[in-house]
Amino acid sequence: MMGGVVLAIYQEPYGKNWQIFALLPLEKVKPTPFQRDLSTAHVKRLQEVIEELKRFIDPIVAIRYSNGEYWTPNGNHRREALLRLGAKQIPAIVIPDISVAFHILSLNTEKAHNLREKSLEVIRMYKGLLETNGKASEMEYAFQFEEAYFITLGLIYENHPKFSGSAYVPILKKVDNFMDVPLTKALTEREKRAELLKEVDDLVEPIVHSFRERGINHPFLKQAVVSKVNPIKRKRKTTIGYDELFKQMKKALEKLDPSSITMDELIALASEMSEWVD
Repeated sequence: MMGGVVLAIYQEPYGKNWQIFALLPLEKVKPTPFQRDLSTAHVKRLQEVIEELKRFIDPIVAIRYSNGEYWTPNGNHRREALLRLGAKQIPAIVIPDISVAFHILSLNTEKAHNLREKSLEVIRMYKGLLETNGKASEMEYAFQFEEAYFITLGLIYENHPKFSGSAYVPILKKVDNFMDVPLTKALTEREKRAELLKEVDDLVEPIVHSFRERGINHPFLKQAVVSKVNPIKRKRKTTIGYDELFKQMKKALEKLDPSSITMDELIALASEMSEWVD
């Protein structure tokens, strides 16, 4: 173990897989390249807690990578906090199976993900898999990606960090599904879906802005506008496809006159969608 110290070798209690408990050199531990960005505030809070306790309690999970390095899918904030505090080693459960690194969303318990963070992690993971296993299908990694729409939204968030996607999630859950084609081919379709959704959003935002100029600042204003042009509403099942649905929404938005929407209707739409949060 490159500069590390093995403390124990054991079989974990569920699958009886062999794992190593070790002290790893901090400079050899890196975050998986497709996970969310560090939160400076969270790292600072962890530093404060470690300093207060005068001890580091929670081991990270680490996967042996190449060149003597290790990836951690769930310990980047703890790794960074220890690094800033001047530590040289970090306790880790070392797993000799690189596929575990792609279970990042289920493994990462440091800090709850919001929609943007999840989507960015998934699209980074997606692109990482393109390089290592591009012939695999999205369906094969459905468990790791969790939701198909994270891929589509991730493509948008990469170029538009301030994009607010939560208003579209209930719709995306019904029409944005995993594709049973190779990732290399699926990405082209994903890019088309992302572009279409962004075109819809580019029509939604000015309408939302027009309401705000009138002094209407309901927290679910955007969801109300999306609901107004949503052709499937709250139907549990729908036969309409992704492209057709968003093309219908786009046409409806192009014809929509914000002044035609009464305050009562707007409040009703916003209230109906009040559980949709980013």
